[in-house]
Amino acid sequence: MGGTEQEKMVIVVREYEEEKDREGAELVDRICEVGPSGAVSLFTDLLGDPVCRVRHFPAFLMLVAETTSPEREIVGLIRGCVKSVTCGDKGPRRGGGGAVPIYTKAAYILGLRVSPSHRRLGIGLKLVQRMEEWFVSKGAEYSYMATDNDNKASLRLFTDRLHYSKFRTPSILVHPVFAGHRLPLPRTVTLVRLSPSDAESLYRRRFSTIEFFPRDIDAILHNPLSLGTFLALPSGAAFSGIESFLADPPTSWAVLSVWDSKSLFRLEIRGASLLLRGLAWTSRAVDRALPWLKIPSFPNLFRPFGGYFLYGLGGEGPTAKELLRALCLHAHNMARAGGCSVVATEVAACEPLIDGIPHWKRLSCAEDLWCIKRLAEDYSDGAVGDWSRSPPGSSMFVDPREV
Repeated sequence: MGGTEQEKMVIVVREYEEEKDREGAELVDRICEVGPSGAVSLFTDLLGDPVCRVRHFPAFLMLVAETTSPEREIVGLIRGCVKSVTCGDKGPRRGGGGAVPIYTKAAYILGLRVSPSHRRLGIGLKLVQRMEEWFVSKGAEYSYMATDNDNKASLRLFTDRLHYSKFRTPSILVHPVFAGHRLPLPRTVTLVRLSPSDAESLYRRRFSTIEFFPRDIDAILHNPLSLGTFLALPSGAAFSGIESFLADPPTSWAVLSVWDSKSLFRLEIRGASLLLRGLAWTSRAVDRALPWLKIPSFPNLFRPFGGYFLYGLGGEGPTAKELLRALCLHAHNMARAGGCSVVATEVAACEPLIDGIPHWKRLSCAEDLWCIKRLAEDYSDGAVGDWSRSPPGSSMFVDPREV
């Protein structure tokens, strides 16, 4: 694009309008990579709904960048949401009863896209700045975003120009779904499906002080995309209701919830070699023909595929890792029945139960990068102080709506 044409171009950033912007926004989403660039890239398809990734939040906004001269064209977009999350705790309550969570209003940026033909023109900067203005108008105290460590352009924009700081490096763990066979569950484990109300009680009592725990956990658990919360107990342990469990839990237990990301978007790996595609096809063919051999097969990730996301993972006790592993195997079987190709989760890099989460290293990311920015200095976070400068905890809660 020549300098003269750039000088004539006028860029307007405005709120997304469903009827007239949908086609253009879908196009920008389709032509932009969502993973690290290179020979092999990851692309996303939002299934015809550009706002689907944020519309499940209590407050959300989507902005588009549009050229008005020489012709109208959507060349960029950004999505954002505001919610209340835990940023720490105040210490034990008087008289016991556990710690008191400190909530803050946090804004999350996701889905920043700029058309490849219009990059390096400051469009991404304009989109983020306008989104931050909206965050402040909604009372957000912090803004944060996630990016890949290898995405140098994104890091330069957020850390150098917008003054975000590197905050957390959680791990994204991905396990393929074996189309040819179910994964057997250990007989030493009993699984209990919790109602959304019982799951809410468990999460609020046991998880509400870990970082990023959402205050509206009830809305997440009651969402149709939340496919269930499952509790794993040692075989023989009785479950007589959530209140009895919380009052006197067994020595070991684990829990997780399953979110249907497949109904929101599909992913696709592009640029893989013919050799890799052939090896993957062979593994699936053998798995289908000889399912009793339980051969780990590589799913077809080279055409649009969906997955389930595991959230709210946790537990306590000496056998919590084994119990969590059983829950992940159960989620794999759910994903197989649901026509998924992967199950995935994201946890703190130092999560104590991380060894109990089955995953393939070749599909996973050891260090996702979250960056944060304090939007206003006059906000107070109680005992936590400036959350953006606080050290990481051993666990964190990853909201499935952000995935």
